[in-house]
Amino acid sequence: MTSSLQTSPEATAAPASRAVTSTPRRLPRPLARVGPRWRTVGGTAAGIGLAVLVWSLVAAAEPFPRQLFPPVPQILRAGHALWADGLLIPDITASLRRALLGLVVGVAAGVIAAVVTANTRVGRGLLQPVLRLLSPVPTIGLVPLAILWFGIGENSKVLVIALGVFVPVWINSHSGFAGTPVDYLQAARCLGAGRWQTLTRIIIPEAVPDVVAGVRVGAAMAFVLIVVAEMTGTTAGLGYRIYQAQLFSQADRLIFCLLVLGVLGALSDLAIAAITAPVQRWAREVN
Repeated sequence: MTSSLQTSPEATAAPASRAVTSTPRRLPRPLARVGPRWRTVGGTAAGIGLAVLVWSLVAAAEPFPRQLFPPVPQILRAGHALWADGLLIPDITASLRRALLGLVVGVAAGVIAAVVTANTRVGRGLLQPVLRLLSPVPTIGLVPLAILWFGIGENSKVLVIALGVFVPVWINSHSGFAGTPVDYLQAARCLGAGRWQTLTRIIIPEAVPDVVAGVRVGAAMAFVLIVVAEMTGTTAGLGYRIYQAQLFSQADRLIFCLLVLGVLGALSDLAIAAITAPVQRWAREVN
C-alpha cells in the first residue's frame, strides 16, 4: 500500500525542469548593449562599402570622362594632397568656426522667437505672421543682401548661416511650445503655478524634443550653407576649396571636400543627440 503512494523520480523532476526552462535567462546589461551597437557599426560600414562599390562600378563603366567622375583611389589621393599641402586642417577649422557661430546665433534667436510667438498674444498677432511670410524665402538668396549690409568679411558669413539655422529651429520650437497639452496647463493653474513656473516647468520640458529636432536640422543646414557663405571674401574653408576646385575642374578635390563636410555634419548630429539625451529621456529614438 505504501508503494502506491510513492512517486517516481522522473515525475518529480519533470515539473522542476519545466519550471527552470520556463523562465528566460537574461544577459548582463553590458553584454546586452554590445549587440545593437555592433549592429549599428556593421550597418554603417556595410552602407559605406556598398556606396564605394557602386561608385567604383560606375567609374569603371566611364559614362563620364575620368576627370569629371574620378574613381575612389583618385579621390583619396586628392585628399592626401590637401593634407600634405597643409590646407585641409585650416579649411576644416575655419568652416567649423563659422558653422558653430552661425548655429549658436540661429538657435538662440529661433528658440527665443518661438517662446514669444507661442506664448504671448503680441507674438502670435504680430511676429508670427511676419516669420511665416519670411521663412519660405531661400537663405541663399539673402547672400547678396548680407554682403551689401556687412561686407565680405566674417559677419556676413555668420549671418547667412544663422538665418538658415533660424528657420527650422523656430518652426520646430514653435510647434513644441504651442503643442503643450491643455490638461497640463489647466492642472498647473489649479495648483497655483504662475506664468513663469508654467513656462519653465511644463511648457519648455514638454517642448524639448521638438527644440532638439529643430537644432539638429539647423546644424545640418549650417553645413549646407557654409559652402555658399565661403564662396566670396575668404581664402580658407571647405566652401572656398570647393569653389576653387570647381573653377579649375578638379572633381576629385571637390568630391573629397564634400565628403569631409558630410562627415562633419554627421558627427555634429551625433554630438547634439548625445549632449541633449539626458534632458529628453522620454523621447526615445530608434537609430
